[in-house]
Amino acid sequence: MAIIAGVNIPDNQRLEIALTSIYGIGRTTSKKIVDDVGMEDTTRVRDLSEEDLARVRSAVDRSGLLIEGDLRRETQLNIRRLTDIQTYRGIRHRRGLPVRGQRTKTNARTKRGRRQTVAGRKRVSAG
Repeated sequence: MAIIAGVNIPDNQRLEIALTSIYGIGRTTSKKIVDDVGMEDTTRVRDLSEEDLARVRSAVDRSGLLIEGDLRRETQLNIRRLTDIQTYRGIRHRRGLPVRGQRTKTNARTKRGRRQTVAGRKRVSAG
């Protein structure tokens, strides 16, 4: 396996797709990196030489993007800042509820967890 930015990227994938396994690099950014290095889109990671890997590593470093640990740290600091100053979004983060205005009466099961039965509450019968 090739290691770029401290991440093992899969050997059997095309380089453009394999770079997206690095946190903070998506399809558009990986396409730009591959174009900057001057490789073909169909090149697989297992076919790259050490020189090619070194060029890709330097292109990722030169891109100036926040990736992996730095990006995760900055995201956590932003969320912590919101919770500390007690904004609406920070409170939603603290309670584990959707932050961006989604409805929660019927949806948001991923954030709210499994349905819990409430004692003394009956369903309304239709009819």
